[in-house]
Amino acid sequence: MSLKPNGLARAAVRFKPASFAGTFVALMMSALIVAACGVLLETSLRASVPAERYANAPVVAAADQSARVVADTVDGPEETEYPLPDTARVDAGLAAKAAEVPGAATAVPDFTFPVHGDDSSGGALTGHGWGSHAFTGTALSKGAAPHAGEVVLGADAARTAKAGVGDTVVLETADGRTDFRVSGLAEAGAGDTAGEGAGGGAAAWFADAEASVLAGHPGQADAIAVMAKDGVDTDALAAAVEKALTGTGVQTLTGDDRGEVEDHGLAYGKETLFAIGGSFGGIATLVAVFTAAGTVALSVGQRTREFALLRAVGATPRQIRRAVASEALLVAPLAGLLGCLPGIGLAHWWFGQMQDRGAVPEAVELHVSGFPLLAAVGVGLLTALGAGLAAGRRPAKIKPGQALAEASVERLRPGVVRTVLGLSAVGGGSALAGVAASAAGSDAANASLGVVMLFMLAVALLGPILARVCAALFGLLLRGGDASASLAAANSRTNARRLASAITPIVLAMAFASTLVFMHTSESHVASEQLRDGITADHVVTAPAGLPADAADRAARAPGVDAAVSLLDTQVLVPVRGGGETSLQGTATQGISGSGAQLAKVQDLDVREGSLDRVGEGRIAIDRTLATATDTGLGDKLSLYLPDGTKAAPEVVAVYGRGLGLPAVTMDRASLDGHVTSVFADTLLVSGGDAEPLAPLGEVTDASGYALAQNVDREFGAWANYMMAAVLGGFAAVAAVNTLVMTVLDRRRELNTLRLVGSTRRQVLRMLGWESLLVSAAGVALGTAIAMITLTPMMRGLTGEFPHVPPLLYAAFAATAAALGLAAVTLPARTALRDRGA
Repeated sequence: MSLKPNGLARAAVRFKPASFAGTFVALMMSALIVAACGVLLETSLRASVPAERYANAPVVAAADQSARVVADTVDGPEETEYPLPDTARVDAGLAAKAAEVPGAATAVPDFTFPVHGDDSSGGALTGHGWGSHAFTGTALSKGAAPHAGEVVLGADAARTAKAGVGDTVVLETADGRTDFRVSGLAEAGAGDTAGEGAGGGAAAWFADAEASVLAGHPGQADAIAVMAKDGVDTDALAAAVEKALTGTGVQTLTGDDRGEVEDHGLAYGKETLFAIGGSFGGIATLVAVFTAAGTVALSVGQRTREFALLRAVGATPRQIRRAVASEALLVAPLAGLLGCLPGIGLAHWWFGQMQDRGAVPEAVELHVSGFPLLAAVGVGLLTALGAGLAAGRRPAKIKPGQALAEASVERLRPGVVRTVLGLSAVGGGSALAGVAASAAGSDAANASLGVVMLFMLAVALLGPILARVCAALFGLLLRGGDASASLAAANSRTNARRLASAITPIVLAMAFASTLVFMHTSESHVASEQLRDGITADHVVTAPAGLPADAADRAARAPGVDAAVSLLDTQVLVPVRGGGETSLQGTATQGISGSGAQLAKVQDLDVREGSLDRVGEGRIAIDRTLATATDTGLGDKLSLYLPDGTKAAPEVVAVYGRGLGLPAVTMDRASLDGHVTSVFADTLLVSGGDAEPLAPLGEVTDASGYALAQNVDREFGAWANYMMAAVLGGFAAVAAVNTLVMTVLDRRRELNTLRLVGSTRRQVLRMLGWESLLVSAAGVALGTAIAMITLTPMMRGLTGEFPHVPPLLYAAFAATAAALGLAAVTLPARTALRDRGA
């Protein structure tokens, strides 16, 4: 069949543009969503950051900053990378090997680590090895390079400490609190000022020979910077270094790849962008296609009378199908192109918001190319063609007389294929809901996603049947009203297909918005309760740059203190099974300074099995949800990756129940030594005593104040969920309004007939108002049911609790649906009645 636009299609679009306005809006909104998510997805695949610290080092040798899992798939073994929570380091001795390769001028092991000074020594600083000055541009202004036991201070640090060359300063590193002689003062170069470290710009340089010990990683360096001799090609030098270091597991990096070594936020930024552009984008695209197809089908269905008349005057089925396809070719490309423009704007705004919240590094740029835009236009065109041809199939193939009859009176019996597919979707959704109810963690979440999609498909396929049921139930209430209410009930019962097309977008908006928003409120509610109940300490001490290493000991010596335990917060990667595949889950972890018995005095983890007393070297406690997800029990070994990627398999000696509000893994502080960049604890929990003696250690608050601060830290997760809900819910709301306007404008003849037989303008508008309320009520009820069927097993698997639905927030959703429905019906109806002088 030729898709070249024929005269019939051009005439329909030209002389009846209002008939295609709704289709145009739906396809444009579809392109907007697909384009925005496509741009973010492309950015996640192409994102990079320019090297700043290593800008003058053409070649950098560093460890792989990812943990890798190989899974068996239908296409064979597939390797997946997961960014490490902390820096993986390399053998500092490899610098000597790299320096010997042809073309290398020198190779410098690089160290970056936090340093604490006392109040007179400048507070928090960022420590480096002095050898890094070769590529950072740092230069001495006074004195000499440091030797063992000496330090070079930056201008800011020296000024704050009021120290000069020859003076002694007290500095605390991973190796303890030590006196250092100031051997020199330096002006930090561009490489050392490019990123703010723990000291926010204050820096100190130590002798390379002892820098790795002071950093807490003896014999290891963050990376090795290789400098080239004059005239040496970077690629040739990189190849030589790679050959020299073969078998060491070290990667040789050049160009923007060097930036990923110094900015670990890039890997997480890529994950965030991929999650939104890819995972969420896939769902959003399905929803957009789903909604646009429904609108196109409604538009074609509204012109059944026209197609019947064309058949009556001799048009062939082929001509009808060609006309429908040609209309799609005329409308879809322009709608897609116009939708791409605001789609790019949405992607820019969304991307900027993620950067403002620290989820994506500032140096990453948004990539906009023709690929996602072409995909958006193509998806819209294929959707319009497919939906139009499917909807026009019956009016094109049946006899002209039958077509005219069906155009006047709605068919009562739905198609057999459609009914079977709808019931299959209901069965599949119910089965997946059962799977989700018996699963935990990511398995429950993955199954629940299938639940909402299958039930939404069922609503679309069984729409007329569900519409009749809703019309019958809600019609019982309307029958007790006035004539307008009774007429609204009768109209709804006899025009189920029209009612179904109006209900479906509202169901879509309510189901997805409720699922995304109430998933977050449910998790936050449980996490807040667990955090509030879990912190039993009287005082909580925190410090932005970390607490002194002896903070717990100093607090324990304060009068009246019963217990003091410092916590080092980090993450470990734990292999979990989900959907038949193994993935690595980033899991919040706390390293405790004292014994499990002391921890129990300041933190109630709600231990279900075992005892915290046994937590120690090679022994950990984990949350019950993690235990279920990993199929690990008391006494089992839990395989995991420490923050720097080191594999470990500690024994599980306790299982507790508050791992959502508190860290899901608890281990002794010593087990993390050498595997984290900062050795300084983040939090100090103190039981007993007064707050005043603790003030020199950091900011002191009580348990409720600490819980409030922790909840604020979850803001990005809340914002991300609300944004996705706003995008999907907003799109579905626009689709609902669009559909309602289309149905009202298509009823001009009916509305004016009611006026001719004696109905007043007010009675007609009241009838439409009742119909819109029925549509909104049915849509909200069905959407809520789908959301609850989805959320209940998901939340039971993730939190062990039922969904938490704030009444006011739910009421706002329902009221918004009702208000939009009422406005979308009454405003065009007033215009239609006024245009006819009614």
